[in-house]
Amino acid sequence: MNPTLAEITERLAELETRFAFQDDVVATLNPQVATQERKLVDLVEELRQLRREVTQLRAALGHDMADEPPPPHY
Repeated sequence: MNPTLAEITERLAELETRFAFQDDVVATLNPQVATQERKLVDLVEELRQLRREVTQLRAALGHDMADEPPPPHY
């Protein structure tokens, strides 16, 4: 069963409409994804900085986790 020209035209119009909506969604999401990526990079760098600071504080205080006794439930 071969589709008629009208059916093909209707299907093509439906595909074009879907594509237009998808294109709009992609165009809307692109800047949002870029913003999220920048925020993620900033957060990773902040976490690295916090880890360095905690390490420096532990060294300055002479605090070593290995010196801690185990918790009571061990």
